[in-house]
Amino acid sequence: MHAHPDGLTLAVADRPQPAALAACIDASHDLEISQCATHLRLLVAAGFAMTLLSATLAFDWWDGLGDYDTTVGYAGVALFGLITSRMIWLLPAERGPVLIVTPYGIRDLRIGNEFLLWDSISEISAEECRGHKVIVLTPTPALQRQLRCIRAQIRARSRGAQDDRIVIRSEGLATDFDTLLRACRDCHAASNQRTALQQEDERGTRGGTQGFAVQAS
Repeated sequence: MHAHPDGLTLAVADRPQPAALAACIDASHDLEISQCATHLRLLVAAGFAMTLLSATLAFDWWDGLGDYDTTVGYAGVALFGLITSRMIWLLPAERGPVLIVTPYGIRDLRIGNEFLLWDSISEISAEECRGHKVIVLTPTPALQRQLRCIRAQIRARSRGAQDDRIVIRSEGLATDFDTLLRACRDCHAASNQRTALQQEDERGTRGGTQGFAVQAS
């Protein structure tokens, strides 16, 4: 997603830096968050090690191995090689941001491609699920009706929708939970203020138009 013309795009690095991010968060800017590369890199290294170990079995680099050990080695090379290749493809440096927070809404590509406007979110809360802190977005009644229509599709793709609520998980992201929660709440509050100002302007415009019509009559 491109940044809004009035703001900058903040791309979060691989390693979370809460102190630096806290000073950079601005409700008028877009925040693009990638997956944390450290965890995936450790898994890639482990995958390489297991692939190499399987190769030693498959090519009989150790004396005294039987046909069973060789078969296990070939199977391990195929399995761990495929898994390692998949994890390399998933590295954040190659895949880009997965969570985008803007002044107008939020999009979590781990859940789906839908862009949720802050105007359609009535409340943002923090809860604990299976030992991990999560951000829970409570939709407005209008959005809840839409979610009921597409709930089957959302559940088929992920576990991001639960009981008409949207759950945003922070684990695996290149930022910490508190920073993400603060960014969501700041953008949501700014959107509410902007909506309130627009409504006041509309009421003022209607009032002025009605007054002008009365004077003209």
